[in-house]
Amino acid sequence: MIHTILADDEVLARQKLRQLLRDEPEIEIVGEGASAGETIDLVRATKPDLLFLDIRMPGLDGFDIIGRLSACKDLAMPRVVFTTAHDGYALRAFEIHALDYLLKPFSSERLHAAVLRATEQICATKQGAVHSSGRGQSSASYITRIVFRSRGRILFLPVSDIRWIRAEENYVRICTEAEQHLLRETMSHLEEKLDPQMFMRVHRSAIVNLQYLKEVRTEPNGEFTVLLMNGQKVSMSRSYHARISELSTAFQVQPSALTNGRL
Repeated sequence: MIHTILADDEVLARQKLRQLLRDEPEIEIVGEGASAGETIDLVRATKPDLLFLDIRMPGLDGFDIIGRLSACKDLAMPRVVFTTAHDGYALRAFEIHALDYLLKPFSSERLHAAVLRATEQICATKQGAVHSSGRGQSSASYITRIVFRSRGRILFLPVSDIRWIRAEENYVRICTEAEQHLLRETMSHLEEKLDPQMFMRVHRSAIVNLQYLKEVRTEPNGEFTVLLMNGQKVSMSRSYHARISELSTAFQVQPSALTNGRL
């Protein structure tokens, strides 16, 4: 079950959201907050997986609530879906890694899409936590989308669509299957926000998405090259080669397993 809190100062808004969520069997509502203080106390007490959060609330707004909760070192942040009647906060919402942004009045279909995304991410995080036995940073703290302006548009690019990233002076070029986008960002800062289970730095000026990695080659001159599934070649520094060697060792099939007929 996805333990969920509803936070909205409007009774009717909470009531409508509660009714819509009755059609979502994975959702279990564990509390409702009508103010910032109530919401913070509820999250700290119940440690929910998911928080539907109105932005404009009396006193502290939704972003202030996220700030207060983020400061609690002993608290795992729930996934946050903002619910608001105002569209002017979308960029800011995704800059703090909000899962979704529901603009009131929203339909049951739109809500279902947000719940489905939340369910997938929360389940993946829980499974990852089990496999890693709690070691390292939770994948919940990494971005799942990059939000930026491009040619008069506001794009919400899923990081899973990124093939690789290249540094270009004070910018990074983000390459997907069909497009490239130039962002004013540093490689180091962007790398910190990406899940290392998904992305790997292979060069001072290059990060690749492991999902699209096909092979690592040793060139005749002794240099290393990463080959992506779309045929794109990316240079790999010797200093990063050891890291990918460790990765290949971790996933290598042992010959004895084949011999014993266990595969």
